[in-house]
Amino acid sequence: MIRLLIVDDQTIVRQGLKVLLDSQPDFQVVGEATTGVEALEQVEALFPDVVLMDIRMPEMDGVAATQQICQLFPETKILVLSTFNDDEYVARSMQFGAKGYLLKDSHIDELSQSIRSIKQGFTQLGPGLFQKAITSMNAAPLQPLTPRQECPNEIPSQLMALTPREREVLCRIIAGDTNREIAESLYISERTVKNHVASILSRLNLRDRVQAALFASPFLLKLQAPNSQAS
Repeated sequence: MIRLLIVDDQTIVRQGLKVLLDSQPDFQVVGEATTGVEALEQVEALFPDVVLMDIRMPEMDGVAATQQICQLFPETKILVLSTFNDDEYVARSMQFGAKGYLLKDSHIDELSQSIRSIKQGFTQLGPGLFQKAITSMNAAPLQPLTPRQECPNEIPSQLMALTPREREVLCRIIAGDTNREIAESLYISERTVKNHVASILSRLNLRDRVQAALFASPFLLKLQAPNSQAS
């Protein structure tokens, strides 16, 4: 059973989500909150598996609440559920630890599957939001996701360990290309691309290509530089 906390300042939204989510056999809505401050209190009291987090709320907004919850309660996963697809909201939410970002008009099936995937440790972004997050980070890079990276001006050792071809594939992932598009642009088979992606995720110790893109995006120019790879 996946324990859920719904955070939204609009009563009708909370009630509607509760009805929809409680209808799923593997979901249990254990609490509700109307502000970011209440969300922190509820997470501490209820220990939900996944928090559905609104963005604009009084007292403390969803981005700040996401940052606090991810720092204090790392086992709790955050899925931002918002009416706003603003680039900065998406990027900052993900950088501060959210595992997913969906728009409120998403279908219940998409929302349910995203919750299950996030509970398993995967990252979920709604249609069109992946490129928004990457574009925003490239325009104004925020703090890197991993504490192992001490200086954002230096390429992390995990990225240095990638082969030149893996770096090329990773750059295309950051650009939002599919496996087929990567295969066509690099003149290799789609199966080879899948093998490279699997190797990249293994070397970076990440679960999926979204996490890889978010981690590597601040170092895109260095990844593309021909001499950035130690050999």
